[in-house]
Amino acid sequence: MRTAHVVVVGGGVIGLSVAWRAAAAGHRVQLVDPEPASGASFVAGGMLAPIAEAWPGEEELLELGSTSLERWPGFADELSRASGLPSGLRREGTLVVGVDSADRAELDELAGYLSRQGRSVTRLSGREVRRLEPSLGPAVRGGLEVPGDLAVDNRSALAALRAAATAAGVEFVAAPARAVRAGVVELEDSTVDCDVAVIAAGARSGELHPSLRGRIRPVKGEILRLRARATALPPPSRTVRGPVHGRPVYLVPRDDGGLVLGATQYEVGFDTEVTLGGVRDLIADAEQVMPGIAEYQLVEARAGLRPSTDDNLPVLGWLEPGVLAATAHHRGGFLLAPVTADAVLALLRGDEPDALIKATDPNRWGGQQCTS
Repeated sequence: MRTAHVVVVGGGVIGLSVAWRAAAAGHRVQLVDPEPASGASFVAGGMLAPIAEAWPGEEELLELGSTSLERWPGFADELSRASGLPSGLRREGTLVVGVDSADRAELDELAGYLSRQGRSVTRLSGREVRRLEPSLGPAVRGGLEVPGDLAVDNRSALAALRAAATAAGVEFVAAPARAVRAGVVELEDSTVDCDVAVIAAGARSGELHPSLRGRIRPVKGEILRLRARATALPPPSRTVRGPVHGRPVYLVPRDDGGLVLGATQYEVGFDTEVTLGGVRDLIADAEQVMPGIAEYQLVEARAGLRPSTDDNLPVLGWLEPGVLAATAHHRGGFLLAPVTADAVLALLRGDEPDALIKATDPNRWGGQQCTS
């Protein structure tokens, strides 16, 4: 397919990335979303951390994330040029730390697993961790340095993506989509015809096409946005993540003394209310890692819905002729944006997806593989 009229349903990081890159490639693109650059992408911590988040049994996700991470510097440079805005990419790296013997055992397991996968991390004592990041407290007994894992300021990246998409000619349609079928996106009181529809609607994607129904579920995550006050220690320069007594926690620095603290994880449907218990647990765990955080200003508390599948892999491929899925990236939407946009462009050209993308095919649960 040389050029097409493409309608992207969903205006988070994935939808905006796909729309921008498709329009820049010469396609006519409309993006359907009542509030682009909102939802889970607006709440996200912005970690680009496939190594630190690796887990036994998820080797395909590790390879996919690592491939996308390699593309992020080029993606960020291109985004800055296209938008005239900063991409928000941070290159300082990641520290994975633990505070008790069980946490340290988990770090040892992670380091061993990564070594078996041919990926190295540097083991650090508690003293070495604090030498790198003096704001971390004495409860931190050890850690792993992962310099290759990066981070991005999610809101800076979203602003740049929207500006780049607009500059490339993307037309924004401020309406909710109700259903998607071949050649048609159904809105609340009208329809939009197209050659190809791309479903990138996050946790709501399962409501738009029968092939996705029951495959994508929302996983709630609460985050706090903090800012260092004049009397407080500055935030760490790197991303710092748990476990803390077995619970995952992360601290992701922002410019001007900002810090994102996250994230809880609940399966409670489409509930996006912030709970007192979630805030309490986040603060208590963060204080174990960085005691001085108690002096920070609480700027914002929000919850978002990660779009998740049973195997934690995204859904990327043809659902039927004229309908593509590019959704269900769980906590990896920002990480996987470059590789997802590249894959959608390849599929629009009629190219055969590479082996990494085949692992995310919608038909992996059964049925015949669809082509364009």
